[in-house]
Amino acid sequence: MSDRRPRAAWRRSPAEPPATAASPSPEPPADRPSVMQAGLYRDGHRVSSPATLAETFRQLREHPDGMAWIGLQRPTEQELHSLAAEFDLHELAVEDAMEAHQRPKLERYGSTLFVVLRAARYLDAQEEVEFGELHVFVGPDFLITVRHGAAPDLSTVRRRMEKDPELLALGPEAVLYAILDAVVDGYAPVVAGVQNDIDEIETEVFGGDPAVSRRIYELSREMVEFQRATRPLVGMLHALMAGFAKYGTDEELQRYLRDVADHVTHTSERVDGFRQALTDILTVNATLVTQQQNAEMRALAEAGFEQNEEIKKISSWAAILFAPTLVGTIYGMNFDNMPELHWAGGYPFAVLLMAVVCTSLYVVFKRRDWL
Repeated sequence: MSDRRPRAAWRRSPAEPPATAASPSPEPPADRPSVMQAGLYRDGHRVSSPATLAETFRQLREHPDGMAWIGLQRPTEQELHSLAAEFDLHELAVEDAMEAHQRPKLERYGSTLFVVLRAARYLDAQEEVEFGELHVFVGPDFLITVRHGAAPDLSTVRRRMEKDPELLALGPEAVLYAILDAVVDGYAPVVAGVQNDIDEIETEVFGGDPAVSRRIYELSREMVEFQRATRPLVGMLHALMAGFAKYGTDEELQRYLRDVADHVTHTSERVDGFRQALTDILTVNATLVTQQQNAEMRALAEAGFEQNEEIKKISSWAAILFAPTLVGTIYGMNFDNMPELHWAGGYPFAVLLMAVVCTSLYVVFKRRDWL
């Protein structure tokens, strides 16, 4: 970082009111293919708003004591190559900015600092966390932001900085810290929304909601992504703080950065806690589901056992009643040449035979607890 900028006392501004007519226009909508917002600043005040990159380059050359703040969203390859040629940006950093989908990181290429940030916002209606990606090039007299996604809202950062000329006069490093602060502050609503979701999930788990497992899984995946966005920031901010003395960072900016680092550490710890809580909830839910399934299987087994007992009783009585039916059927056949057909004791014998067979079967089934 260059320390040719005037040093002034810096204070953290409170929440900014809505933009007035003199405020710069908001960042363009995200659904356009390529958008740009540029401003040239001198001593903390905007002196011009170039409409094109070429005009921005020309005015910055005419005013070497100024600072260019260029905001791009989903830029074209030609635009990035134009910036790289003008500000001598490293080709690897430019390639990362074009491709996006980078992890949060901080790299220094000569006098230029390249920072990748992952912003997040909570969508209450869908109960989802939406992530955006922001690439920042910080040089001695310029700051370039390349945004992929709807978050963060950098127009708010620009308005805040323009309403605090003393802060803006500190140069590109002050803008970088303001952007870091905006990204980290954007994590707070996400943390609150996720905490509310976890509370609801706990209620659903113990209420026996069958759809809660899917909700736990989806929220766990979002927490993995959230963790990837926040955890590297801790190391990045400590790396910036380690370069305070070497690059002559203003003392007030040092306090600002330490405050942002504290917020990032707190957020990272909360996200780690959320992941652990979701893991525990998933374990508890699996245990409850297993217990419920065991109870259902036990009830089915008991119903099957009772059904089996009834079947055994019915089968036993059917066998007992089948024996006299068999004897009666045989002796009921009207053939002339049947043994004992004209025997005087045939009828008592048949009755006695049926009684003995039925009694024997009853005793056998009774001993086996079928009756």
